Amino acid sequence: MAKKLGDLKLNRTVLFVCDIQERFRNAISCFTEISQISNRLTEASRILDIPLIVTEQYPKGLGNTVPEVNISNAVQVFPKTKFSMLIPEVEEKMKSLCGGEVNHVILCGIETHVCIQQTVIDLLSRNIEVHVVADAVSSRNQVDRIFALERFRHMGATVTTSEAILLQLVGDKDHPKFKEVQALIKTSAPDTGLLTNRL
Repeated sequence: MAKKLGDLKLNRTVLFVCDIQERFRNAISCFTEISQISNRLTEASRILDIPLIVTEQYPKGLGNTVPEVNISNAVQVFPKTKFSMLIPEVEEKMKSLCGGEVNHVILCGIETHVCIQQTVIDLLSRNIEVHVVADAVSSRNQVDRIFALERFRHMGATVTTSEAILLQLVGDKDHPKFKEVQALIKTSAPDTGLLTNRL
């Protein structure tokens, strides 16, 4: 039942940041905003001690993760050519995280209908619950993005927002890290075109 409700256990959760790289800067819809919101998630992972896994698609040609997204606390940054983040090296690393029992993955990055989509498929097929942060994923155009998000819902992933996921992670105003997390969302997340169809 908890899985269907999109529950999260903090000590069984990993954050995945997918391919937010320099060469995509001018091609991806709302890239600046997606990067800003993804940085909120990586900062929260540092505050809450959530393991952070980062991938970079063919970094030799496409560059590294943009500096706007602080990944200094990443467990590891994995180069890849496969679309899915769930390459063998990532799967092996996950065995050492969360006591060897990763139940939930929070997922952000690009592109929604390519690397994010394939990662969702691979994680769900391994019975890992996926929380796709809708305002922290994007594609070159909104059509691909919107239909991918719809597909994720049908597949059984939880499609949520950055503010919702951050508050769900702390769960209580008396959580010792609540004020630090609250500071991340004090200013509302920027518009990423989900409602305005901004390209």
